[in-house]
Amino acid sequence: MTADTIAAIATPSGVGGIGVLRLSGINAHAIGKAIAGEVPPAGEFSYRCFQDLNGNEIDQGIVLCFSSPSSFTGEDVIELQGHGGPVPMAMLLDACIQAGARRAEPGEFSQRAFLNDRIDLAQAEAITDLINSATEQAARSAVRSIKGAFSDHVQGLEQELIRFRMYIEAAIDFPEEEIDFLADKGIMSRLKNIKTQLKQILERANAGELLQHGVQIALVGEPNVGKSSLFNALIGSEAAIVTEIPGTTRDVIAQSINLDGLLIHLMDTAGIRKSEDVVEKIGIDRARQALASADLVLELRDSTIKKSKKLITSGTETNKVLTVYTKTDLINTAKTSNENEIRVSSKTGQGIPGLIQRIKEEVGFSIATASAFSARKRHISLLQSTFLAVERGENELIAAGAGELLAEELRLAHNTLGEITGKMTADDLLGEIFSSFCIGK
Repeated sequence: MTADTIAAIATPSGVGGIGVLRLSGINAHAIGKAIAGEVPPAGEFSYRCFQDLNGNEIDQGIVLCFSSPSSFTGEDVIELQGHGGPVPMAMLLDACIQAGARRAEPGEFSQRAFLNDRIDLAQAEAITDLINSATEQAARSAVRSIKGAFSDHVQGLEQELIRFRMYIEAAIDFPEEEIDFLADKGIMSRLKNIKTQLKQILERANAGELLQHGVQIALVGEPNVGKSSLFNALIGSEAAIVTEIPGTTRDVIAQSINLDGLLIHLMDTAGIRKSEDVVEKIGIDRARQALASADLVLELRDSTIKKSKKLITSGTETNKVLTVYTKTDLINTAKTSNENEIRVSSKTGQGIPGLIQRIKEEVGFSIATASAFSARKRHISLLQSTFLAVERGENELIAAGAGELLAEELRLAHNTLGEITGKMTADDLLGEIFSSFCIGK
């Protein structure tokens, strides 16, 4: 437990019915008493008048008390709930600073909870994911991680790695047992089981990362193929200008939308063609940049043109491309329909539901997201590194027939896995993670 006491306004800035100021640390009770006259017993609340050290009244509100270790941070915590205006809340914070607290750094309350073993690092990160959730599904996945679902699976796998390492290293240390690693089917079975568990956790973590951060989709194509019309149809409003004049769109227009729980960052781009117009050339360059950065590209082609030009060759700029034929309301689809082709009409809405379903399939969004963990790219990278270490150990065991190389790779896998929950995390990484949190959380 740290020696200083921190204070921060926990509610967003602005005008509201209630504002909450939070104190945590060894002197939280004393500071709360200096501001409110007295504090209630732990787990109770009281209605008090708030004042500064000179006796000047600031506000009236509720005082709540939480005693160590039964609090969010694991320290003594006092919450002062007053009226949610920027001036009274700032005055209340100043009074707490004068009484001996210091201003909390971003994420410092969650960091103290982590350091005091109230939560692990994955749970701490899930808290800010819940706050920033853009869809209901993302919020539910964050709650699962806060409650420890992700951590429980990781820790269960850690225990399996520990037991397996003990067995392998004991066999190495006591050669008189004459264990033939390659002949021991139990070893290969346990390696297979560990890899299967890692794949299952990774699948749910990938789904959670997709829910939290969404997918970037770029609409690209020649001028007048219907990019802006499809953009408007997908977002449900006239955000992009639609005209018969080629080259109307000169810049990337972006909009985030929720498609049945999938967060999509949709980008409408300038039509790609040869042009001497300086402004249009800049728009085309930005269109190519959007194409390169997108998770998925929808290349639009005009159904009314028999030999429309294909701009993207799979595997050159990106290999995540869906070809979409537009303006199907202007042709006889009965003669041209192909179940493998995506054909839409932004004017009538024909084919739009099918396009949305194909997008979900392409990015891996499915019913499986119902059991997703709230996860981040660093978690996925660590899980992938853990899997690779186990796989290297297996390959080295088969190639060399000795357990030493397997034992070393299992050690690396164990340490890598521990970075997810924070058991093996460096201090500089902790600082980077918690600095992205809200002040007061």
